[in-house]
Amino acid sequence: MHHRDSGSGTTVDPAVRDELRENLRPVRWRNPEPADRYGLVVIGAGAAGLAAAQEAAAGGRRVALIERDLLGGDRLNFGCEPSKALVRTARAYAEMRDARSYGAVVPPRVDVDFHAAMERVLRLRARLSRATSPRMLREAGIDLFFGHAVFKSPDHLDLDGVRLGFDKALIATGAEPDVPDIPGLHDVGFFTNETIFGIGALPRRMLVIGGGPLGCELAQVFRRFGSSVIIVQDMPLFLPHEERDAAQILSVAFARDAIEVRLNTEVTAVRRVGNEIHADLRSDDYVSSVVADAILVGTGRIPRIDDMGLDTAGVTHDITRGVHVDQHLRTHNPAIYAAGDACMAHRFTHVAVATARMAVANALHDARQRLDDLVIPWCTYTDPEIAHVGLYVREAMRDGIAISTSTIPLHAVDRAVLDGDDVGFIKLHVADGTDRILGATIVSRSAGELIGQVTQAMANGIGVRGLARVIHPYPTESSAIGAAAQAWCREHPAPPGSGQPA
Repeated sequence: MHHRDSGSGTTVDPAVRDELRENLRPVRWRNPEPADRYGLVVIGAGAAGLAAAQEAAAGGRRVALIERDLLGGDRLNFGCEPSKALVRTARAYAEMRDARSYGAVVPPRVDVDFHAAMERVLRLRARLSRATSPRMLREAGIDLFFGHAVFKSPDHLDLDGVRLGFDKALIATGAEPDVPDIPGLHDVGFFTNETIFGIGALPRRMLVIGGGPLGCELAQVFRRFGSSVIIVQDMPLFLPHEERDAAQILSVAFARDAIEVRLNTEVTAVRRVGNEIHADLRSDDYVSSVVADAILVGTGRIPRIDDMGLDTAGVTHDITRGVHVDQHLRTHNPAIYAAGDACMAHRFTHVAVATARMAVANALHDARQRLDDLVIPWCTYTDPEIAHVGLYVREAMRDGIAISTSTIPLHAVDRAVLDGDDVGFIKLHVADGTDRILGATIVSRSAGELIGQVTQAMANGIGVRGLARVIHPYPTESSAIGAAAQAWCREHPAPPGSGQPA
């Protein structure tokens, strides 16, 4: 592949940049005159805060929404949406490279225009930002404030000198990158998920520190654009929380993409030598070094709860867990709740939205909804994707839960074979003696879409026999869900007289 200059390619209309800026934080914005007291004050206008404010306002409550930086939070600015836009463009380049495997001709020359890809990200962010723009929030009856909120008592806070009183408050401040303490790192400079989408040019060589979902997704993206990429992970596995056979399939995909992975390795120091970054690595007693032009830190995130006066408000917290909440998302101050990354171990946008709505229902309507009733799926958007919901086998074994597993490899799924995406599997974990689904893992190009079907069954108490009765259009990859369920049913026939089909 050939690379065009990062300044070439399509240039976004200045009106698009202006629209994005105005939708995220208008230049001439003036905060409204505050009400005497609010039914709900929401701190943080990311996915959780926006969902909570809109939910409460739709229910007729007087709502104040406070944002320190940009509307949309990680989802729109630093996370899900910009990264998935890049994932799609990177996949297009990979498909051009692999055209022969689809019976097509590999183009004689493929120009990689990184600038055009990043401009596309801006256009899409501008489009998606319209739904939560200041104008839309105002029309929804929400008082939007920009500034830094600090609790001054259990029922009021200070916003840059302005007092806001509340009946209930919701902390939805999200999370921020957890940057490791590596000598020289701050001196040479580095990118995180909050800065990588502002990178000016495609780096020739990139060092990714961290083998979690963020590091893996962006490592593959930049490699497919043409960067030479090394992932350094200080654990013996990358994606350490996923099932090993799932991570192994991704490992093979990384090898196919020529991504170098160094496991059980830590970065001990970095320094700049001329225009290059030199990183010292240590794996047991073996010491080496690598050279890069850019460093991406993807070692996780920590709750963003600093300098908020939480102690004054009677809200207990710590740097790892964030805000401490009970099963109803209530803090030690019964007037204050929390949602999303500020308090949850599962730091995903969909979890932020779900917990925000739960917090509003509990805080304003005494709904008594519980966290342990949530069925939470997640997905790592590599190629192939890895998606999961519910229990892992290791968790079931640890807790003494007997389970049986039904597995369908994708090479047994006609549509996956036809699409040339037949590397992966679908696993269903079922409680022994019942047909209750306890968990599932899916590895496929569309795993994130497929996991929803299993999640829906689990959330609504539909057992594996019910899943087996679902008719899927042919040929689709989703039919593999039914095939896995049917395979389990064949191995576990219903007892005679149960009224259930075998």
